[in-house]
Amino acid sequence: MYRHQRHVYDASRKFYLLGRDRLIAELAPPPGGTILEIGCGTGRNLIKIAQAYPGRPCFGLDVSSAMLATARKSVARAGLSDRIVLRQADATAFDPQALFGQAGFDRIVISYALSMIPPWRGVIEEAARRLSPGGELHIVDFGDQRDLPAPFRAVLNRWLALFHVTPRGDLEAVVEAVAQASGATAATQALHRGYATHATLRRAT
Repeated sequence: MYRHQRHVYDASRKFYLLGRDRLIAELAPPPGGTILEIGCGTGRNLIKIAQAYPGRPCFGLDVSSAMLATARKSVARAGLSDRIVLRQADATAFDPQALFGQAGFDRIVISYALSMIPPWRGVIEEAARRLSPGGELHIVDFGDQRDLPAPFRAVLNRWLALFHVTPRGDLEAVVEAVAQASGATAATQALHRGYATHATLRRAT
């Protein structure tokens, strides 16, 4: 699937993956802070993050070698190969030291990836483990759609299913549970009448 979708991924998704640029604008990494994107896909977000926050090393992982091949080309075209490191790995279990030479990260981003990963709860748990003290996990994905008209919800979900995308209606509850289990704090905000959810988990210092 990804081998074919990657060529039109960014052009087709910019109209409905709402909240990505807002997430990037609110990252506020510390000076020199490290940033990891899980499920980095074509590298679109990482490039914008690196451009928005100079001096912060950026890292990306994805399970798809095809997506990573496209990402590496995009990163090179943007002139950011010296600041963005990409690796292939399973988001539910990865070793940041082996992959990137990092013990943890100041910011971790997951943008519209959980809705395409069946063991998505494990991804959130793993990301929380990989935060540095005081670090933050920022997630944006399709929400519970609670305030959207029923006909729109039906059409949206049928359309998303064509791309093997499943909105995670209990994302807020899962983030809260992971935060409690790890001694972190969490905040969740519905965007665009529940079309999307922006969740933040912050590890204690």
